[in-house]
Amino acid sequence: MSLTKEQIKYFEKTLKERAEALRLGLSDIAHKKKGKAKYDFEADYPNFGSDEDENAQEVAVYVDRLLVEGTLEKELRDIESALKRIKDGTYGICKYCHQAIGEARLKIRPSSSACISCKKKFKGEN
Repeated sequence: MSLTKEQIKYFEKTLKERAEALRLGLSDIAHKKKGKAKYDFEADYPNFGSDEDENAQEVAVYVDRLLVEGTLEKELRDIESALKRIKDGTYGICKYCHQAIGEARLKIRPSSSACISCKKKFKGEN
Protein backbone atom coordinates (compact mmCIF):
# COMPACT_ATOMS: atom_id res chain seq x y z
CA MET A 1 0.00 0.00 0.00
CA SER A 2 1.42 3.38 -0.96
CA LEU A 3 1.30 6.41 1.29
CA THR A 4 -1.36 9.08 0.94
CA LYS A 5 -0.48 12.73 0.30
CA GLU A 6 -1.43 13.52 3.90
CA GLN A 7 0.88 10.82 5.23
CA ILE A 8 3.74 12.06 3.08
CA LYS A 9 3.17 15.64 4.30
CA TYR A 10 3.21 14.37 7.88
CA PHE A 11 6.50 12.53 7.35
CA GLU A 12 8.02 15.50 5.52
CA LYS A 13 7.14 17.82 8.41
CA THR A 14 8.50 15.31 10.92
CA LEU A 15 11.74 14.92 8.96
CA LYS A 16 12.26 18.68 8.60
CA GLU A 17 11.69 19.23 12.31
CA ARG A 18 14.16 16.49 13.19
CA ALA A 19 16.74 17.87 10.74
CA GLU A 20 16.50 21.29 12.39
CA ALA A 21 16.93 19.73 15.83
CA LEU A 22 20.00 17.83 14.59
CA ARG A 23 21.54 21.01 13.14
CA LEU A 24 21.01 22.76 16.46
CA GLY A 25 22.54 19.83 18.32
CA LEU A 26 25.53 19.81 16.00
CA SER A 27 26.04 23.56 16.40
CA ASP A 28 26.40 23.01 20.17
CA ILE A 29 29.35 20.64 19.78
CA ALA A 30 30.80 21.22 16.31
CA HIS A 31 31.23 23.62 13.43
CA LYS A 32 30.69 23.08 9.73
CA LYS A 33 33.89 22.47 7.80
CA LYS A 34 34.51 25.14 5.20
CA GLY A 35 34.44 23.99 1.60
CA LYS A 36 33.43 20.47 2.58
CA ALA A 37 30.32 18.42 1.97
CA LYS A 38 27.00 19.93 2.96
CA TYR A 39 26.83 17.90 6.17
CA ASP A 40 30.45 17.61 7.14
CA PHE A 41 31.08 18.96 10.62
CA GLU A 42 34.10 18.98 12.88
CA ALA A 43 33.78 18.54 16.63
CA ASP A 44 34.95 21.52 18.67
CA TYR A 45 37.86 20.90 21.01
CA PRO A 46 37.05 22.28 24.46
CA ASN A 47 39.43 24.39 26.51
CA PHE A 48 39.08 23.93 30.25
CA GLY A 49 42.54 25.17 31.23
CA SER A 50 46.14 24.01 31.30
CA ASP A 51 46.20 21.78 34.38
CA GLU A 52 46.77 18.09 33.80
CA ASP A 53 43.31 17.09 35.03
CA GLU A 54 41.73 19.78 32.83
CA ASN A 55 43.65 18.48 29.82
CA ALA A 56 42.43 14.95 30.50
CA GLN A 57 38.87 16.26 30.79
CA GLU A 58 39.27 18.11 27.46
CA VAL A 59 40.31 14.90 25.71
CA ALA A 60 37.43 12.94 27.22
CA VAL A 61 34.86 15.57 26.21
CA TYR A 62 36.36 15.84 22.71
CA VAL A 63 36.15 12.07 22.18
CA ASP A 64 32.51 12.12 23.29
CA ARG A 65 31.81 15.01 20.91
CA LEU A 66 33.42 13.12 18.02
CA LEU A 67 31.14 10.14 18.61
CA VAL A 68 28.02 12.29 18.93
CA GLU A 69 28.98 14.36 15.88
CA GLY A 70 29.34 11.25 13.73
CA THR A 71 25.98 9.89 14.87
CA LEU A 72 24.16 13.20 14.31
CA GLU A 73 25.79 13.70 10.89
CA LYS A 74 24.72 10.24 9.75
CA GLU A 75 21.16 10.80 10.92
CA LEU A 76 21.08 14.20 9.20
CA ARG A 77 22.31 12.64 5.93
CA ASP A 78 19.63 9.94 6.21
CA ILE A 79 16.96 12.58 6.75
CA GLU A 80 18.13 14.69 3.82
CA SER A 81 18.10 11.56 1.67
CA ALA A 82 14.51 10.84 2.78
CA LEU A 83 13.47 14.43 1.96
CA LYS A 84 15.02 14.00 -1.49
CA ARG A 85 12.99 10.79 -1.96
CA ILE A 86 9.85 12.73 -1.06
CA LYS A 87 10.65 15.25 -3.80
CA ASP A 88 11.47 12.45 -6.25
CA GLY A 89 8.23 10.60 -5.46
CA THR A 90 10.06 7.51 -4.19
CA TYR A 91 9.58 8.02 -0.45
CA GLY A 92 8.21 4.96 1.33
CA ILE A 93 9.56 2.55 -1.30
CA CYS A 94 12.29 0.08 -0.33
CA LYS A 95 15.49 0.79 -2.24
CA TYR A 96 16.25 -2.94 -2.45
CA CYS A 97 13.00 -4.78 -3.25
CA HIS A 98 11.02 -1.73 -4.46
CA GLN A 99 8.05 -2.68 -2.28
CA ALA A 100 6.26 -0.28 0.06
CA ILE A 101 7.88 0.33 3.44
CA GLY A 102 5.26 -0.19 6.12
CA GLU A 103 3.77 2.90 7.72
CA ALA A 104 4.57 1.52 11.18
CA ARG A 105 8.28 1.37 10.27
CA LEU A 106 8.21 4.90 8.87
CA LYS A 107 6.55 6.18 12.04
CA ILE A 108 9.38 4.71 14.08
CA ARG A 109 12.13 5.78 11.67
CA PRO A 110 10.83 8.23 9.03
CA SER A 111 14.20 8.28 7.26
CA SER A 112 14.05 4.53 6.52
CA SER A 113 15.01 3.58 2.99
CA ALA A 114 14.51 -0.17 3.41
CA CYS A 115 11.57 -2.32 4.42
CA ILE A 116 11.83 -4.50 7.50
CA SER A 117 12.29 -7.68 5.46
CA CYS A 118 15.26 -6.31 3.49
CA LYS A 119 16.79 -4.72 6.59
CA LYS A 120 16.66 -8.06 8.37
CA LYS A 121 18.30 -9.78 5.37
CA PHE A 122 21.18 -7.33 5.34
CA LYS A 123 21.62 -7.65 9.09
CA GLY A 124 21.65 -11.44 8.78
CA GLU A 125 18.51 -11.87 10.85
CA ASN A 126 16.61 -13.96 8.27
